[in-house]
Amino acid sequence: MRNYGHYIGGKHVAGTSGRTAEVWQPLDGTQFGTVALASAEELNAAVENAKAAQPAWAATNPQRRARVLMKFLDLVAKHNDELAELLAREHGKTIPDAKGDIQRGVEVVEFAIGVPHLMKGEFTESAGPGIDLYSMRQPLGVVAGITPFNFPAMIPMWKFAPAIAVGNAFILKPSERDPGVPMRLAELFVEAGLPAGILNVVNGDKVSVDAILDHPDIKAVGFVGSTPIAEYIYARGCAAGKRVQCFGGAKNHMIIMPDADLDQAADALIGAGYGSAGERCMAISVAVPVGEKTADELVKRLVPRVESLKVGPSTSLDADYGPVVTKQHLEKIKGYVDIGVKEGAKLLVDGRGFKMQGYENGYYMGGCLFDNVTSDMRIYKEEIFGPVLSIVRAKGYAEALKLANDHEYGNGVAIYTRDGDAARDFAAKVEVGMVGINVPIPVPLAYYTFGGWKRSSFGDLNQHGPDAIRFYTKTKTITSRWPSGIKDGASFVIPTMS
Repeated sequence: MRNYGHYIGGKHVAGTSGRTAEVWQPLDGTQFGTVALASAEELNAAVENAKAAQPAWAATNPQRRARVLMKFLDLVAKHNDELAELLAREHGKTIPDAKGDIQRGVEVVEFAIGVPHLMKGEFTESAGPGIDLYSMRQPLGVVAGITPFNFPAMIPMWKFAPAIAVGNAFILKPSERDPGVPMRLAELFVEAGLPAGILNVVNGDKVSVDAILDHPDIKAVGFVGSTPIAEYIYARGCAAGKRVQCFGGAKNHMIIMPDADLDQAADALIGAGYGSAGERCMAISVAVPVGEKTADELVKRLVPRVESLKVGPSTSLDADYGPVVTKQHLEKIKGYVDIGVKEGAKLLVDGRGFKMQGYENGYYMGGCLFDNVTSDMRIYKEEIFGPVLSIVRAKGYAEALKLANDHEYGNGVAIYTRDGDAARDFAAKVEVGMVGINVPIPVPLAYYTFGGWKRSSFGDLNQHGPDAIRFYTKTKTITSRWPSGIKDGASFVIPTMS
């Protein structure tokens, strides 16, 4: 059994608060370990280590910082199998899916290696008589990230890689449900040459989150999780004068037009709706076929596919998806299916009774498929975060577009069509932050930014890509004039270009 403390100042530190949480293994329902839950004092110790280390790291030239990131990538590749196995054990996703989790994080580290270019400022010679004007980007100091259970490798790397590359020190508060991989990533980063104290991992719950939000030396906070918590963190962090970016819930629609390749659309829905047991903020949870004929044909394709989904243990290399993260979350998902039945939706495939032979105590859920879901139902309005797909039938394109636009969440959306005009119109008019055209999970590559609209996102800047550099740096603008022997005398008016 593993016992996780914290990682502060380049070494493992036992928890001192006296509070712990249990870490479970979803594949069989056994306890995998315990994790310490930090006090405000323990969080402060991490901040003090970060403050002490950060100035020297910021003064290190960006090429040398980039070289540390390169070595870190080499170590992540070397330990890829180990990281994926640990991730699968603690989270529940399959090992191939775990490797995808790691890879999408690695891609942001690769982007951050370009920090010598990304941090370049601007320069204007002779902006005025004998005056040069230039800008520079400088790190904020100590920053923090609060990351979710569903991507314990990817999201931490999305947060700490750009922040560290530009010269900050970073405090990571990962999910207490699966803390192993974030701790291991911190070890590998220090092994790669990162100075002790630049990346600290503080495990905990709301106590440590509030300590992060209230600490005066933490200048910025990034969060990924549910919308209610995103709103809380955004409000409290902003009230404390911090720079804050928060990403919340989602209810992602896929519009299937009458001219779409329905076999391709069905394949996309199966992968995007049920992959990782639906525990993705970019999962497709609502299919919107346009027209009754389209809907009927789509249902014919989906039902046998959902019925034949292969659910298996996390260690399986050929399962479509594994167990969900906790027993409590499993019961929550089943509760949503109960609600959908009571609301009058037609349950075409019921996965509530699924049991995994040999793993009867694991947190497994078979795929569920609803038809005739309407926009006033809770299973449509709320994020289920499980292997449940709802079909909402639309009479026409305008109604389908309105469904996506009217929903309170605006994280991701997709349209399947052969009509370029319809796709172009949809991309222009849909009120959602990330759009896929015949792409079911439109997660941008690392050199673009990731972020939703409406109640899926709080803050002005998104994750990774150029926005990450902007978020973790502050801009300083210098107006420079060297003495030329000309005596102008005192001036009492604001400088202008006249």
